[in-house]
Amino acid sequence: MRKHTEAFEDLMPNATQIVRKAAVRPEQVVDTVVLDHAARSVASGSLSASGGTVFALTLAKATQVEDGDAFRLDDGRLVAVKAAEEALLKVRADKIARLLRLAWQLGGSHVPAEIDADVLYVPASAAELVRGSGCAATPVQRAFRPEKEAHDHGTCGHDHSHDHGHHRGHAHAHSEHDAHDHAHHHHHHDH
Repeated sequence: MRKHTEAFEDLMPNATQIVRKAAVRPEQVVDTVVLDHAARSVASGSLSASGGTVFALTLAKATQVEDGDAFRLDDGRLVAVKAAEEALLKVRADKIARLLRLAWQLGGSHVPAEIDADVLYVPASAAELVRGSGCAATPVQRAFRPEKEAHDHGTCGHDHSHDHGHHRGHAHAHSEHDAHDHAHHHHHHDH
């Protein structure tokens, strides 16, 4: 069975390039793949397009692909990308400060958010955080285009839990990343 799978993968076309929406020529598009926001930022995998085209995604690195972009197959054909509709919350607030505060909390919790003039779109899984903020949320089904992350925590070598117990009067860096200024929370207790 393994040899059959490897033979199939050898026949599968590879997509190694992204063509941005402005450069996509419709006559080269042979199929469309529908992807949610998470799947639009992967570097590799096997994808099945709506019309039956199956291809291997083999990008050099994970890159955000937008609705209307396309993957170029190794034979020159293009497979267009369509953003899938997702279960989201459309979030509004009576005061912009409340919406800004929620956006700050969402960012601190690493929850992706799409920001519009007076509304946020967030995954439905963020309902509890939204309710706790006092904002109004309406469930919607639509394509999700969250803001790009400021930095990738998968590669910066730190986490956000600096638990130091009962240590006093010390300063140290946990990694090269920690050599820059940001707050470390040390809890000191008098005994």
